[in-house]
Amino acid sequence: METVKMLLDRSADVNEKGGGGLLNDSNALDAASSNGHLNVVTLLLNRGADIDQPTGTMGWTALSSAAWKGHTDIIKLLIDRGADINKAIAALDRGVGTQNAIELLKEQRRERATVNAAMARLQAEISSTPAAIKSDIDEIPPTNVKPNKNAYAIVIGIENYRQKLPRVDFATQDARLVADYVMKTMGYPEENVITLLNDHASNVDLAKYFEKWLVNNVEKDDTVFVYYSGHGAPNTRTGDAYLVPYDGDPSFIDQTGYSLKRMYGALGKLPAKEIIVALDSCFSGAGGRSVLAEGARPLVMNLQSSVALPKNITVIAAAAGDQISSTYKDKGHGLFTYFLLKGIRNEDIVNPDGSLDISNLFSYIKPRVERIARKKYNNEQTPQLIVPDSL
Repeated sequence: METVKMLLDRSADVNEKGGGGLLNDSNALDAASSNGHLNVVTLLLNRGADIDQPTGTMGWTALSSAAWKGHTDIIKLLIDRGADINKAIAALDRGVGTQNAIELLKEQRRERATVNAAMARLQAEISSTPAAIKSDIDEIPPTNVKPNKNAYAIVIGIENYRQKLPRVDFATQDARLVADYVMKTMGYPEENVITLLNDHASNVDLAKYFEKWLVNNVEKDDTVFVYYSGHGAPNTRTGDAYLVPYDGDPSFIDQTGYSLKRMYGALGKLPAKEIIVALDSCFSGAGGRSVLAEGARPLVMNLQSSVALPKNITVIAAAAGDQISSTYKDKGHGLFTYFLLKGIRNEDIVNPDGSLDISNLFSYIKPRVERIARKKYNNEQTPQLIVPDSL
């Protein structure tokens, strides 16, 4: 990754093709897609790579090569960025033994058509709503923080769920903005930041990135930042708290949810010196950013004692275990996320090395969230700072 960035920074042509031979007139995007290098594919696309440039004697595109090798994560990324599925299938059809790759892309095409139809229905429902709200945190201020190649982040925003759960207003735009802040004000390299939105934040996706991607990348003394905006849910039998992935079902939360215990366990195995988890969610099942199986009753949950945190993890949660996490409609953000980013933006929260002064950040967030929740929504919402020493 560092070599690719250096070459691009020194004016290498991102769309240059090889001269035949082993590369068979391939370009960098095709090579990275074929070999499964998701981070390199992301970087090349961000630097202007032609996503549908044909290569080789059969005119395969990067999407053709990713399908040929079965790299589904790269297939989804390329399609999300506008790759032409029909062009990739037509190119594969000129080859021999490509039927599996063609069927894989046809399945993606069917899934995408279903998603597009659902999004069209959703857009029709909200077309009469006012334009997107702009707030003071949406413009990220300049910073002198140096890039930190030893910092990694997973940012998750789930606004719409497959099970037609209540919508989590502003979750996806909050996640996008948090990712921007992480990169631009805290110095996290773009290739070290994974952003998972809606259908890309399934149970399998969460397991992959928490339990494989971080393990493969994080080394001793690195820093990890995790942000989640979406529904939480309690297990009414055990009292455990769960993140609800895109494909989660509160009626089968054991099987379809991703528990905080599992997430903290995966994070605790990392050799990182510091791990910060920010949760704009709640876990009581009483409403807001939490859901509950039909017929079950909300729980009073103590987040501070429900899971023993590993020594290198600090958690900032949007609300106490028996409360609701609210949105801040006037600002177009989650209430907790708005003050999280406002604190990072306006206060002396970000240290020169890009790390966060968590104590000062929490001291900034807590009274402001409590005040707005009480005054505007007649609701009690008390953010929680959870550290290993408090358990």
